[in-house]
Amino acid sequence: MNNRAQILQAFDRLLTTMDDLREKCPWDRKQTLESLRHLTIEETYELADAILDNDLEEIKKELGDLTLHMVFYAKIASEKGVFDMGDVLNAVCDKLVERHPHIYGDVQAETEEEVKANWEKIKLGNRQNRSVLDGVPKSLPALVKAFRMQEKARGVGFDWEKPDLAWQKVKEELAEFEVEQHNGSPESLEDEFGDILFSLINYARLAGINPESALERTNKKFISRFQSMEKQAESLEKNLYDLDLEQMEELWQKAKKTNI
Repeated sequence: MNNRAQILQAFDRLLTTMDDLREKCPWDRKQTLESLRHLTIEETYELADAILDNDLEEIKKELGDLTLHMVFYAKIASEKGVFDMGDVLNAVCDKLVERHPHIYGDVQAETEEEVKANWEKIKLGNRQNRSVLDGVPKSLPALVKAFRMQEKARGVGFDWEKPDLAWQKVKEELAEFEVEQHNGSPESLEDEFGDILFSLINYARLAGINPESALERTNKKFISRFQSMEKQAESLEKNLYDLDLEQMEELWQKAKKTNI
């Protein structure tokens, strides 16, 4: 582990390396804020994968990649004369101090919920005629966006008091969907299905479950079991499309026993 002086030295090394690359490397010279955007999104998902896998070595690597991207953006902005890395770091420090008055001021906040509520009040107070929900990025995946919107609403007190009430809402939405299944239009079915998903996310949040992580774990479990089915079929010198549904179900049940 490095001490503070060594960490600062390493960060200075990254800044110097970025200066060199921007000056001497054709690829790095060509990059813009826009061209880096999709790469940053990809790196963020790679970090998320490493976290789910609890791969600490990979997490270290992906954090490095993302830090490089932050330095890259700041370098481009400094060339435009807009801001530099120092401005970025000071801005986030100023924001943290402002939004933690229970640490740096005289506001009382004893619980996590009180801290979140104060945070949202301060953020909203810094804007004019803007919604609490404006802080949720439009390009977030829908599941993550729903979770964040619900958290934002909770910050101003608009939320179920306990998970059981949210679960009752799930049941209500399921009943409404069943009605629409018999006489609803495709659009109304989609609307009602969306309501089910939104209410399930709401319940998960209140129950302390991260729905994005939960779904991704299920995705990985499905991949593992499905690939096990493929291997079983291969051992029988067949492909899955050679089997009927009953035969595939048999392989699936075997896969469940061996791939928990």
